[in-house]
Amino acid sequence: MKRKDYEKELRKLHAEVCKLQEWVKHKGLRVIVIFEGRDAAGKGGTIRALTERVSPRVFRTVALPAPSDREKSQMYIQRYIAHFPAAGEVVIFDRSWYNRAGVEPVMGFCTPKQHQRFLELCPEVEKYITDGGIQLIKFWLEVGDEEQKRRFEARLSDPLRQWKLSAMDLPSRSKWYQYSKARDMMLAATDTEHAPWYILPSDDKRRARLNCIAHLLKLIPYQDVPRDEIKLPKRSKQGEYDDAASLAGRRFVETRY
Repeated sequence: MKRKDYEKELRKLHAEVCKLQEWVKHKGLRVIVIFEGRDAAGKGGTIRALTERVSPRVFRTVALPAPSDREKSQMYIQRYIAHFPAAGEVVIFDRSWYNRAGVEPVMGFCTPKQHQRFLELCPEVEKYITDGGIQLIKFWLEVGDEEQKRRFEARLSDPLRQWKLSAMDLPSRSKWYQYSKARDMMLAATDTEHAPWYILPSDDKRRARLNCIAHLLKLIPYQDVPRDEIKLPKRSKQGEYDDAASLAGRRFVETRY
């Protein structure tokens, strides 16, 4: 998709996301959006496109690091619950409790028994979440084998992208089919009526971002919220003094551009 066309459509969608933000605040909605998928599937870029024009106080992104020793001793989902939304918030999880359905069993970070137990309990926990009034939306970004390979190679040669390569990324290439099987087991066990999965093909990043945002807007019914007319007040001259002179002699940022 050409950049000009992409940016034109994205701007339209951003206007609607801003309307959605006002509706979420107005109605006190609580929403969780989960982004999962293969490594290099484009989760981060899609989240940035979604949140680019909204307030981080309303659309909060949560990307947790590997669990600490203390967190490993907690109930598995406990550290995620701490980030759940209050009224008027949308919380976006860049990876989530579904680590236990994907990377953990494939890489040997949990036992087969723990993996199976998660798949059994997860739908029940998510039913409890949705029954509590939280809307739970789950996206799985699916990238093809050749496109994933191309993106990894691009990261290896680009210093601006190398930070995206984690200790888990490169082994994921050799374990492509193990991840496929884990994905299929996850979908079979956790694709429910109260918290369904939505598969997002992401070989074309720009189309994926637009499709994701458009689909999210359909999943959360919203309306325009009436707003009072805002008028910019005139600057008062009370206590007037010379601003420029008051900053004389202070340290300024070096002017290079």
